Amino acid sequence: MAKTVVVTGASSGIGAAVATQLAARGDRVVLAARRGDELDRLAAELGDNAFPVVTDVTVRAEVEHLRDRAIERFGDVDVWINNAGRGLSKFVAEVTDDELDEMIAVNVKSALYGMQAILPHFRARGAGQIVNVSSFLSRVPMASIRSAYSASKAALNSLTANLRMDLAASDPGIHVTLVMPGLVSTEFAQHAVHGTPPIRPGAGGAPSQTADEVAAVIVRAIDEPVAEVFTNPALAGISRKYFDDVAAFERGMRQPPQ
Repeated sequence: MAKTVVVTGASSGIGAAVATQLAARGDRVVLAARRGDELDRLAAELGDNAFPVVTDVTVRAEVEHLRDRAIERFGDVDVWINNAGRGLSKFVAEVTDDELDEMIAVNVKSALYGMQAILPHFRARGAGQIVNVSSFLSRVPMASIRSAYSASKAALNSLTANLRMDLAASDPGIHVTLVMPGLVSTEFAQHAVHGTPPIRPGAGGAPSQTADEVAAVIVRAIDEPVAEVFTNPALAGISRKYFDDVAAFERGMRQPPQ
């Protein structure tokens, strides 16, 4: 059965790839991002099942407007994907107040607004799914120049897990999924605040993925909801190794690559 799916950060990268894959199989997609021209272009490519809504997800009222427009257009929302996000290239000792505030606003509060906006609708229906797109860096400090970004995604992880626990008790028909990509070949790096220095490909043994590969994992998680998923299976093993012995893992990371 076709679903109605709201996708934030849909103008490019993972968001656009997810929307494309969903629309191709007959799902209805509501495309949200700040860049209206890109949204309109994607919606035209995807056809009648795509509905663009220009949205600044850091503004609660605009996220609520997005929800209202989605319901107005398609009647119901089945899945809400909080995908919008931005990186920052600064080491911990250099991060400013404003930079940390931006990471929290874009990567945490935007998702919180989405969760809180759609939950009453899901509760009234007794069903729905929230998908929060985080990062492997929220679990393992593989790129310390992404410190504030990683911290914001770790906060998103915690909000996601706590909401899932709450809903399991009160609203078992609502699923909450956390998705953790690793290195992905998108425009994300070039759009990070202060750009992105060269990053060693496949650090930790996990190769880069395409946006389409990550999107396919998200689509599977919609079809078969899970609590959380690493988009690259190798990332799960790296994460387990990190938590098995944090100190040993970090010592190994400080060694120069062979």
